[in-house]
Formats: sequence, structure tokens, C-alpha cells
Amino acid sequence: MSLISSAANTKSAIKTAIIGYGFSAKTFHIPFISNMAEFAFVAISSRQQERVNKDWPNTQYFASPEALITQSDAELVIITAPNDVHFSLAKLALENNKHVILEKPFVTNSHDGERLIALAEKNHKLLSVFQNRRYDGDFLTVQKLIREQQLGEIKVFEAHFDRFRPEVRQRWREQASDGGGILFDLGPHLIDQALQLFGMPQALTAQCRIIREGGTTVDYFNLVLHYPDKIAVLHADMLSATPNRRFTIQGSKGTFQKYGLDPQESRLIAGLAPTKANWADEDASQYGQIYHAGEAQVVVTERGGYQHYFQATAEAIRNNLPHPVSAEQALNNIKIIELAIKSSELGQTLRLAD
Repeated sequence: MSLISSAANTKSAIKTAIIGYGFSAKTFHIPFISNMAEFAFVAISSRQQERVNKDWPNTQYFASPEALITQSDAELVIITAPNDVHFSLAKLALENNKHVILEKPFVTNSHDGERLIALAEKNHKLLSVFQNRRYDGDFLTVQKLIREQQLGEIKVFEAHFDRFRPEVRQRWREQASDGGGILFDLGPHLIDQALQLFGMPQALTAQCRIIREGGTTVDYFNLVLHYPDKIAVLHADMLSATPNRRFTIQGSKGTFQKYGLDPQESRLIAGLAPTKANWADEDASQYGQIYHAGEAQVVVTERGGYQHYFQATAEAIRNNLPHPVSAEQALNNIKIIELAIKSSELGQTLRLAD
């Protein structure tokens, strides 16, 4: 059953391949491309051949990403491989005239991002980054509150993505590597949302640290984005056992506070197929509140849905429409991360280049 009925459905399904068969591929991509009429899941590369063949017997298997890119007939390649190979695999895919979606982060340095953008433009191919948190219901709620000026003039925006994982796991995301650590893993979510709301800041102050015993890469960050009339505080760490304080927004008319995380990820992990329009609706117990001089007002969370990212992808490929999550926007995220690392190393507030 398809979630979407759109103009893209009037044309043939987009032949889509996935590189990697880990958490991201199984949780955030395959449930959509295998349930939406706009896509045909035609190929996958992974080291887990037996598992892939069992789970997806009608999907062509390739032992290496390079073989998939050069030999499959896929039009669109979704790259969920480790961060340090994002550039090389995306470059190869674009050179082979494939459209490309990269899991965040886009790349591990801005120079590589600029090269990919130029190559995509040269070959007239889609290049996008999977910033799925734009389609979280809580973020859509924040956008609405700010757009409607329900909080007045925003002065302090604070967003958290905290977890409680006191022991370092033996996986690439938590090990010292190019693009490892939560600044590259969770940072792009928080940064992208802040830039969507307020644009690029004038300056940045950052603390990026290793706080867990045995840690080898950043597992704590606190970024302060400086704007002329407000600050945005973006925070993530791995030692927060309390409920996640997702958003706290202070304005001249009141304060909005929201706890928890959008339910889509947990539902996808549990195997819920995203085939109904209300599949992403948040439970009422998780709604946020606006406070006006001590009085609390419950705010119903807007309906989210990661399917909207994929719908936009289909429209961009088949109908030549602009993609809402452009590589240029993703490149700004990487520039913020690079500046945050430098700010933390120097212990200074740094201005963005004009």
C-alpha cells in the first residue's frame, strides 16, 4: 500500500538501490522505498549476503558498493555507508549518472561537499542529504509556533538530542574515525533545524568533548549560534538518563517546552510499516506546552512523516522540481561543524566567514 498519491505516480517507478544494510537502511529507507509506488527497490550492496537474500529475495545483491554503482540499472542510489566513504561513493555514483541521497552527515569536510555539488550540477543529477528530522512532528510544531508568532520575538532557542549510553560501543559511529562521534552523527539534525528556522548565524561558540571513560571521539557537544537578536543552543551528550528536553523556546510572549523524541524512529524499529496517513502521529501524553506567566497551554503536535522527504525526491527526479533538502543546505551544516571543532579547540567564539 502506498502512502502517497501524487503526480510522480503517473510515471514509472524510480529504480532505487541502497548501499549498506545496517540500522539506517533498514529503519529509515527501506520501509519507504518498499512501500511507496514511486520507487522500485532493485538493488542492494552489503556484506550480509545471506541476510539480504533472505529478507529481500527479489532484490539484486551486490557484494561491493562499487559493483552496485557501476553494474546495476538503478537510477537513484541511497548511501548509508560509514561517513568516511560518503564522498568517494557519491562521487562514483554521480560519475555513473545516478541520482544520490546521502545519509547525514553529507561529507566529513566542506571541500569534498563543494566537489560533489559541482559534479551533480555538471551531470544534472539530484544530490540530497536525508535530513529526516525536518519531518518530525515536534519540529513542524515549532515551525508553526514561530511562523504564527505565538511566542512573540524569539530570544533563546534550545534543542537537545540526549541519550544515556555510558559505555562506549564498539561500532564505527563511536570510534575515532573521519566523521565519527556525535557531532557528525546527531549534530546535523540539530544544526539543520536551527538553520531552517533562523538561517546562518553570525558567530559560534562550541564545546566538543569526550566525557565517557574509554571514549575516543566526541560524545558531548554544546553549540551556541549567535544571531543579532537571539541565540540558539544545540546540545547532545551520551550521559543523560533523564527524559530528553527536546525543545525549550523563550520568546517575548511566552515559553514553549517539549520533552521526548518524535515517535517515528521507535515505530519503524518496531516494524510498523508506514502505510497509513496517521502512522507518525504523536501520543497526546507527549504533547508540548506553552507557558504564559505561569499558565500552561497544551500544544497538539503537528503530524509528521518521513514519507514527505521521499515524495519530494520523486517529484524532483520525475518532474524536475527543486528538492527541499539540497546539498547546498547540507554543506552549511558541515561548515558549522568545522567551525565548532575549531571553536572548541581554541576556546573562542568565532565569526562565520562573510
